[in-house]
Amino acid sequence: MNRKFLFGLKFAGFALIFFFAAGGVTMLLWNWLMPAIFGLPALGFLQAFGLLALARILVGGFSRHRGGHWGGKHYQWRRQMMDRWESMTPEERLAFRERMRGGCSGKGSMSWNAPESDTTAEKA
Repeated sequence: MNRKFLFGLKFAGFALIFFFAAGGVTMLLWNWLMPAIFGLPALGFLQAFGLLALARILVGGFSRHRGGHWGGKHYQWRRQMMDRWESMTPEERLAFRERMRGGCSGKGSMSWNAPESDTTAEKA
């Protein structure tokens, strides 16, 4: 037999097992918890799988997150920030740290282009 055909059969078999397992687990958990806690009606298998699909659509969608935590957008953002940090001079790094320590409390400025002046020195 062709390897691709065998791979397709295995994939279909695992998908079918997952379909029944996910629907069954959802149904068992719902029927165990929800009627006792909230007085909701028990669900059948297809209703449980439909609820699972609805939750996936509402919460996560059906898009694949490629690369997970370290291969996705988080890693790209982190890499860009590390590159920016490495290109800063020691004085720029110190100024950046001071701006980040100020946060939203008004002690520092979060703007990248803000002038580095001390307003208390100007008042005196």
